[in-house]
Amino acid sequence: MITAFLATIHISYAQNGTQIISTGQRLNAIQSTVPFLTIAPDSRSGALGDAGAATSPDINSQHYNPAKYAFMESDGGVSLSYTPWLRRLINDINLAYLSGFVRIDDKQTVSAALRYFSLGMIVFTNIYGENQGQFNPNEFAVDAAYSRLLTDYFSGAIAFRFVRSDLTGGNYVSGMESKAGMAVAGDLAFYYMNNDIIMGDRDGGIAFGINISNMGNKISYTETQDKAFIPINMRLGGAVTVELDDYNSMTFTADLNKLLVPTPPEYLTDSTGKTVVDEHGEPVIAFGMDPNVPVPLGMLRSFYDAPGIIKENGNRSVLGEELNEIT
Repeated sequence: MITAFLATIHISYAQNGTQIISTGQRLNAIQSTVPFLTIAPDSRSGALGDAGAATSPDINSQHYNPAKYAFMESDGGVSLSYTPWLRRLINDINLAYLSGFVRIDDKQTVSAALRYFSLGMIVFTNIYGENQGQFNPNEFAVDAAYSRLLTDYFSGAIAFRFVRSDLTGGNYVSGMESKAGMAVAGDLAFYYMNNDIIMGDRDGGIAFGINISNMGNKISYTETQDKAFIPINMRLGGAVTVELDDYNSMTFTADLNKLLVPTPPEYLTDSTGKTVVDEHGEPVIAFGMDPNVPVPLGMLRSFYDAPGIIKENGNRSVLGEELNEIT
């Protein structure tokens, strides 16, 4: 059980969303809502460090790259996964994932998935420590995808997703009624797989994949709170497979992930450390760009909007911080 403290939802501009780590380097974490969408839902890719953009197709491809379904050899399948999340810390947080696909013909496949994330029982209190009731926060996403072979070695897919996040059960936050956040999003994915490669005296294969997922609207949990980006993510991966014999093979794979959401800027402060505001009462940005932009512009800016890492010579490297945002 978790005890939650209800207070005003706000953004503290004085902190600039940054921290200084032990090496002296600034840590500027990218902020988004519904992060449960990024959790690896199955054991296979979880054991591979969440890699899945270019691995061999399986039933759980919906999360990593739905375009892989077009290369499935079977006519259909269903998978159910259950993850006791952070079990050594809390014993009632869990993630359940149901996915499946059906082949329409030799080139077309449809798939669907349901993701349910429970945060366990939470007790809400006010600023005086008084009990405000309890609730079991939960989030879920349901999606469907269509994948198609475009050539013998190349496929594409589109997916549509509905997301609902209820963290407070309608409790009042400093006099404001909270609500569940909801979003509609989509994925665009491509996959290339060629298993007719000769590597020395062995058979092998190569694969490449890309999936831009969760392209959708911002969400908010109150009527007055600023809306926040969901975790729009670009996943790019490659894989090389070597056949050892008739029964064994070895695969080397790697994924690169980058959130396509704005990087928090650094705001201008005066000599007392107070954030400087303009004539409209808005904080003045010293480095970086305004994160309160439409979703398409935020996705585009995510490649160059970082405030920049401060080098030893005092100059800032925007490219350096953007590269640090790739996992």
